[in-house]
Amino acid sequence: MGLRRLIGGPLDALTGNRFDLDGLGRPSDNPGNNREPRKGPPSRRLRGHPSIMGYPIARGQNERTGDSLLITCKEYKPPSMSLTGDSSALKLTKDIKTNGIKQKKGSYLIDTNTGKIVSGKSGRIGLKSFGASDNTQQSKRIYSVELPIPQDVNDSNTVTWGDDNMNIFMLAGLTAAGNLGKKSFEEAKDLISQDVDLGGFNALDESTQRAVKAAIAGKAIDAMGGQIRPNSAIGRASGMILNSNLELLFDSVNLRSFPFSINFSPRTPKESDMVRHIIRAFKSSMAAKKGIDEAGGQGGVFLRAPDVFSLRYLHNGGQHPFLNSFKDCALTGMTVNYTNAGTYTTYDDGTPVSIRMNLTFKELNPIYHEDYIDRVPGVGF
Repeated sequence: MGLRRLIGGPLDALTGNRFDLDGLGRPSDNPGNNREPRKGPPSRRLRGHPSIMGYPIARGQNERTGDSLLITCKEYKPPSMSLTGDSSALKLTKDIKTNGIKQKKGSYLIDTNTGKIVSGKSGRIGLKSFGASDNTQQSKRIYSVELPIPQDVNDSNTVTWGDDNMNIFMLAGLTAAGNLGKKSFEEAKDLISQDVDLGGFNALDESTQRAVKAAIAGKAIDAMGGQIRPNSAIGRASGMILNSNLELLFDSVNLRSFPFSINFSPRTPKESDMVRHIIRAFKSSMAAKKGIDEAGGQGGVFLRAPDVFSLRYLHNGGQHPFLNSFKDCALTGMTVNYTNAGTYTTYDDGTPVSIRMNLTFKELNPIYHEDYIDRVPGVGF
């Protein structure tokens, strides 16, 4: 970065600032200049900030010591999902007539519009799913920002487990529903709720028989609007309750969030410009897009997703050997405090002397066990 600025600055001046060789932007990119802004559709206009940004700007490529946070902005790519399996021609199980064309049982199904054989999936059908964080790995890079590593660095991994219970009647209903090919659901319902001895029922002791009969009677009354719980009926009849088989079961995965707080104290006009570029870039990237260049007002029918971000902890300019890694994230929240010093104080050009920027990133996809198999550095995700 330092060598680029050292050589690029004079070259920018020699070319009349037609290019941005030093990565600090052009005069026409900044408000308040006398040059006419570049015209054209929004997608082709200059973004108003360099493609490589960093704070403090005094730290260059040859001066990288210590740790930092690298944030790279990329275009969002939506998730993709598809079925897997070998294609095979479909055969008819009965005679059909489509668009006036007869097709006989046992023949291959023909698309009467195209004349081609209709194919489908055969064998074991699976699901192939690529999340947004998988697809954005190949996305176009828009810009990158290198910042001092925040003071509060942490990660939190959580999954959701929930209480679950299932008594004997629930289990019987589940078993019956899973064998609908053998018995209809109504037959299973009658089997559970009938008020007669079931096969082997007489082998039970008398107290257990009373408890089961009370539960069945309670379910029958409850179906008619009596609001009687099986445990209430059993408890009154025998002083027992159904075994709920309470157990903690895995329920779902969660997405991780990462809040960061960055303090800016610009010391030079160039550093003030850089801080302004960084704040503006994050604000514009987290905003939704209207979808098309010509869309005015509130946009058209659809809105496009904001940009996403790739985060990395760096140590001496390279991948950090210990701290956690990230999947691609969305910037879900951003606040900027322009009076971080406790009072409103600015330099001559209006730049606040102390600024605090709070960013909240949330990963696009959950973390899975298999993500650790790919030799992620340090402690992993």
